Amino acid sequence: MEGEQPLPADIAELSYEAARDQLVEVVRRLESGQGGLEDSIGLWERGEMLARRCQQWLDGARERLDDAVAARRSEGSAER
Repeated sequence: MEGEQPLPADIAELSYEAARDQLVEVVRRLESGQGGLEDSIGLWERGEMLARRCQQWLDGARERLDDAVAARRSEGSAER
């Protein structure tokens, strides 16, 4: 999205599964309500970045699938 800050390197390098697992842990910690306000805000911000990383992976996967379907369709129409 326009105007978004780049993700920190430790998040930008995560696989989908690693980002998802960390996001689940962030949610668990937030739901426990054990941290103070500053801790909760930091967790929330990290959770937002982890969610963005997961969405990047999902968007990339969707694009690759769309490209594969389009290539398959053009191969099929070329064979006719």
